[in-house]
Amino acid sequence: QVQLVESGGGLVQPGGSLRLSCAASGSIFSIGSMAWYRQAPGKQRELAAAITRGGSTNYADSVKGRFTISRDNAKNTIYLQMNSLKPEDTAVYYCNAEILMPLTGLSTNWGQGTQVTVSS
Repeated sequence: QVQLVESGGGLVQPGGSLRLSCAASGSIFSIGSMAWYRQAPGKQRELAAAITRGGSTNYADSVKGRFTISRDNAKNTIYLQMNSLKPEDTAVYYCNAEILMPLTGLSTNWGQGTQVTVSS
């Protein structure tokens, strides 16, 4: 079994910053790409940022220049530094990871989500 546990969400004023973390634990052989998705009320889940094991990154146009994704492979953890936050960034943020497990092989895994609210 694998778990992805997110932390760092909360309420912040427009223009503020937050840092999200997501740690993977369990029976893990290796982790490939990891990503942050977000889902606003009444909208579909969308990719915010992704990072490969080698460190290549990809961002949604709406967050480019404001969000930075990074990872620590030794800790099986990714981070999302969010700066210059806007009300439209309000959403539940989900961690996603492609994980290779010793017995069951490769699978896509999701965290439980963490709420980010940007409001004055």
